[in-house]
Amino acid sequence: MAAWPLIRLIPRSTHYRFVRWAPVAAVISLVLILGSGVSFFTQGLNLGIDFKGGVALEARTPATAPIDLDKLRAVAKSTGAHDVQVQGFGAPNSAMVRFLPTEGGNAQVEANRIKSEIIAKFPGMTMPAPTVIGAKVSGELLMGGFKALGIALLLMLGYIWFRFQWQFGVGAVVAVFHDIILTLGVLSVMQIEFSMTSVAALLTVIGYSMNEKVITFDRLKENLRKYKSTPLREIIDLSENERLSRTIITGSTALLALGGTMIFGGPVLFPLVFTMVFGIIIGTYSSIYIALPIILVWGLKRGDEEAKPIKLGAASRP
Repeated sequence: MAAWPLIRLIPRSTHYRFVRWAPVAAVISLVLILGSGVSFFTQGLNLGIDFKGGVALEARTPATAPIDLDKLRAVAKSTGAHDVQVQGFGAPNSAMVRFLPTEGGNAQVEANRIKSEIIAKFPGMTMPAPTVIGAKVSGELLMGGFKALGIALLLMLGYIWFRFQWQFGVGAVVAVFHDIILTLGVLSVMQIEFSMTSVAALLTVIGYSMNEKVITFDRLKENLRKYKSTPLREIIDLSENERLSRTIITGSTALLALGGTMIFGGPVLFPLVFTMVFGIIIGTYSSIYIALPIILVWGLKRGDEEAKPIKLGAASRP
């Protein structure tokens, strides 16, 4: 086939006018951020056991008898436990069963009841004493998770500021905050469980988004040196068209791998993978329509002269 490999179908040279649509993208982003804010204040995040507290039971079977996680999950749910989570824990013969106790009830008594019902369905299974996670510990985990996000963000933004001009740093700051807000917003709107794995997914999103910004800024910086008298808006369009095929290939590869996991990975992996998929999409979008337009508005130092900032309406003119 003349068109094989299919990568040949991606045009090598494109001439899209990205800057022309920046005002429209800004309005869309603003609407989405406002919608996320409304969702935060009306229904908040659907916090998981990690952040709300709960009961953890460690299940163990003989070394020659791996635990059937699907069966264990079904049995645990049949006990009437609320918000049950079952995950493999270390070796194949170990698993962790976690659930939220009934509000106003005795968590220890309920845990012992559920423990007895599970052991009755799995001959040879043992369970040490249940661990009750209090609200204070859960609150500390939540704060620790957001601190991890903040530290990672500051370190990455510090690199951007050091590597490029301060205008690039401003663009990266706004764009990454945009990505985090919208990612948390979609988790809030869809009420997808937010747990420690979601924090790991957000860290991955920050890393991917920042990587996109570095590649975007590198290409722009290179073209600024080559075309010193060309208007900044044209250099931005040129830079994005030059890296478009790379963006499509990289993003598609990541989304294909994550898409399969999201469909076939089951309910345990869905929140993690969904967060990463949405974050990759929004991180790619913000590199083009958040970070670069901010640089265009602020202007850049080119050679020995400081470029004059443009008016916001100027980006909409062809």
